[in-house]
Amino acid sequence: MKSIFRAPKGSSYLFGGRELLILAGFFGFLLLLSAAYVFQLPDVSQLKRTNPVETSFMRIKESQARAQGKKLGRTIIWTGWEDISENLKHAVLVAEDDGFYRHHGVDWDSTKQALETDWKLKKLAKGGSTITQQVARNLYLSPSKNPLRKIKEILIARRLERELGKRRIFEIYLNIAEWGKGIYGAEAAAQAYFGKSASDLTPEEGAALAAALPSPRRYNPAGGTRFMERRKSQIVARMRASGYLPDEAEDNFLEESLAVINSTGIDVSTPAAAGELPLE
Repeated sequence: MKSIFRAPKGSSYLFGGRELLILAGFFGFLLLLSAAYVFQLPDVSQLKRTNPVETSFMRIKESQARAQGKKLGRTIIWTGWEDISENLKHAVLVAEDDGFYRHHGVDWDSTKQALETDWKLKKLAKGGSTITQQVARNLYLSPSKNPLRKIKEILIARRLERELGKRRIFEIYLNIAEWGKGIYGAEAAAQAYFGKSASDLTPEEGAALAAALPSPRRYNPAGGTRFMERRKSQIVARMRASGYLPDEAEDNFLEESLAVINSTGIDVSTPAAAGELPLE
């Protein structure tokens, strides 16, 4: 007996068995393509011995610039773990992923909260990504909020944790993170904004750089805006609460450091001045 799917009343079109078979085949093909995309994972083991010289994010942004007839420069200066200030490491930890040393690449509680927020807002707004997931996304993927991309990000993050370990993952993150238009990594950022090496960053300067990470083309770490000052203060307070800074001994030093940041004369272009290229 021939099965049919009747269209809503008022429509004369009928789906017969053949049409349903074609439709099922089409969706099956899409499912296979999705599975091939998700489970085709990069070989991350080479990162044990080799420092990445560029990332997927860098290539995408530079391609976007070329499409607009512009040239986007790139400054990245690889710096080893020992030559990056502990102040910056601690500031980034408390600001970006305070559970970094406890999870295995994915913070499922944060992911759940992000999904609940997205559901309430009826859009993909929050990602709940750990430092490891950000490394996976920056190196190999795109900023797309496609759920399939998110699944692949999680799988790569788990592989990074198995192959590399925490210290190497964090070292890579601090060297590929974007800190402004064409500025990648802690050393390039420290030189651009504070005129010093990443090894010499103070707690306030580390907090300033960490505060800019969520939107590095919008926030200038040396800009001294009200939002950035508030965010830096929150990060310094969390560093102190986490035991990375003494309760009282650093107060005068932090105030002096803040004064230096606010009086910095270094000219660093910001998105408002230079024209941010949004990454869709």
